[in-house]
Amino acid sequence: MASEYHRGEMDIQEQVATFRMFNGLTKWGSLALAALMILLVLWFCTPTGFLGAAASAFIVTVIGVVVLKEKPDASH
Repeated sequence: MASEYHRGEMDIQEQVATFRMFNGLTKWGSLALAALMILLVLWFCTPTGFLGAAASAFIVTVIGVVVLKEKPDASH
């Protein structure tokens, strides 16, 4: 049975797709939670009010999207 295994010959497209989806959901979900937490904390725990909290959450979201978006692979 062990002799049937040949390293590097297995199709791993499903594993790669699952890995990329998990990383994407983790990345974008973390950004969404961070923006939501900023909105709620500033809105309810400081005198900032809704507009200031929403503006802060929007700014964090925009910066997060710019930083987290997929970048083209560097050609080696």
